[in-house]
Amino acid sequence: MDLNLHIFHCPQLQGPVEKAISFFTETPIHVLPPPSRFVGSGVYGLYYVGGYELYSKIANLNRQVCTQPIYVGRTVPPGWRTARTMKAKKSVLLGRLREHTRSIQQAENLNVDDFRCRFMILSGVESDLVVPVEAELIRRFRPLWNYAVDGFGNHDPGRGRSNQAKSEWDVLHPGRTWAERLRGESPRLEDVIAKVHQS
Repeated sequence: MDLNLHIFHCPQLQGPVEKAISFFTETPIHVLPPPSRFVGSGVYGLYYVGGYELYSKIANLNRQVCTQPIYVGRTVPPGWRTARTMKAKKSVLLGRLREHTRSIQQAENLNVDDFRCRFMILSGVESDLVVPVEAELIRRFRPLWNYAVDGFGNHDPGRGRSNQAKSEWDVLHPGRTWAERLRGESPRLEDVIAKVHQS
């Protein structure tokens, strides 16, 4: 079997992704969460500017202009996975940013005032760019909470699943109510800190 007959190449795809990345990096910076309500889904980045010593390198990069995200994420419109998307009427992206705000507020050693965010709304046919744009942002910027410290974007696993382990993020930043109930064998704090230093 010749696998080359199954490999699809499309260099033109990089063009729209590059345009989207350029647009994203020029979007306005907001506090977390953004102060105004809006509808839509898309791609977002969180930026750290505070005094937590372990993140001093990132904070220094973001002092003047937010250039180094600590986390990049995405939201998709309702029905996106089944190709049944309708006109965006829900605040999916804003909802996710508010969820992240609550996670940071619950952390014992973080302050939500030390975070900024930027976002890009992708609707209509542009919503098909959500996944490739998020992936390229993560490849390009290697955000710490995407690459080295896993678990920031996790959700409450629900009742009856307390045998799961805390994520690396929850070990480093304890306080999320639902994560404190988890009783599985968690990563060691010193190992998580070592990963941050190595990144």
